[in-house]
Amino acid sequence: MINVTKTFLPPQAEYQAILKKAWDTGWMTNRGILVQTLETELKEHLSVSNILTMTNGTLPLQIAIKTLALKGEIITTPFSYVATTSSIVWEGCRPVFVDIHPEYLTIDETKIEAAITPKTSAILATHVFGNPCHVEEIERIAKKHDLKVIYDGAHCFGVTYNGQSIFSFGDVSTCSFHATKLFHTGEGGALFCKPDYFEAMFFSHNFGHKSKEDFQGVGINAKMSEPQAAMGLAVLPYMNMILTERQQIVNIYDTALSALPIQKIKIREHTDWNFSYYPVIFESENQLLQVVKALETQSIFPRRYFYPSLNTIDYVKGKAMPISESISKRVLCLPLYVGLKIEDIETIKNILIEHI
Repeated sequence: MINVTKTFLPPQAEYQAILKKAWDTGWMTNRGILVQTLETELKEHLSVSNILTMTNGTLPLQIAIKTLALKGEIITTPFSYVATTSSIVWEGCRPVFVDIHPEYLTIDETKIEAAITPKTSAILATHVFGNPCHVEEIERIAKKHDLKVIYDGAHCFGVTYNGQSIFSFGDVSTCSFHATKLFHTGEGGALFCKPDYFEAMFFSHNFGHKSKEDFQGVGINAKMSEPQAAMGLAVLPYMNMILTERQQIVNIYDTALSALPIQKIKIREHTDWNFSYYPVIFESENQLLQVVKALETQSIFPRRYFYPSLNTIDYVKGKAMPISESISKRVLCLPLYVGLKIEDIETIKNILIEHI
């Protein structure tokens, strides 16, 4: 069976050796030594000044919205995982969708200002498949209209833009450390923010605790556990190998599929990409469905990611987003993971050729 992705697992003995440090102390959660060590190593690896690791990748979005005291409307993209929209709704705000760029697949920055109203409090944009938004223009718009900016960077581990970590942009940026991601902690995530917000974000992710018996406002429990951090510490030394092998697979796909009439994502200029996904966009949804069916007969399981366009889900009832709706019906992520065999890519290529 070939799935769209496969979790990279470090040698079990290496994971257990790291976890033993928590085992020996009996300190399994509440920001133990492994969580603190992981945050220190990630700051160095990613060249960021601050980070808060959390137990999943959705809580950082919810905490950002809550702690920034956002109200009313939040401008966002319809082409993202549902967590982007559901976090807005969960925190009592209304998502206002802006369509996407047809090549970069990120929010179309040229359409943002037309969506701003007196009720708008923020822009929450997704760096799609690790491909950065037009961060300079979004920052200009936000400053002009006094809006906060949150970036959903779930796919962005290791991505740099103009020589800077993609997590250094916006008021808050987030990342997912889910088991399907390049870097993972089994389940987990992280929040990055401007220094002025760090203390408030820290209290928010730990019940509001300022000390054992003193509280700094309302908070929830979003802390990462020691077993999660141990996995991250075991995976982190392999990141160069993971990125190198994924790049090699992407290059093989590019060559194998170069003659086919399919669209591939355009990576924004000045981006050092992380090869997080391999999306292809077909000419029609029917063509996509034929390919999916043929692949599944060979026990190959790609993913319709992102589908459906989020403006169409029942609890938001957004306006029509023609580009996002069209792309979401025609985009398919092909298998991409460490250990994917060249002969498997050849099989995938042959099936695509047969049905296109």
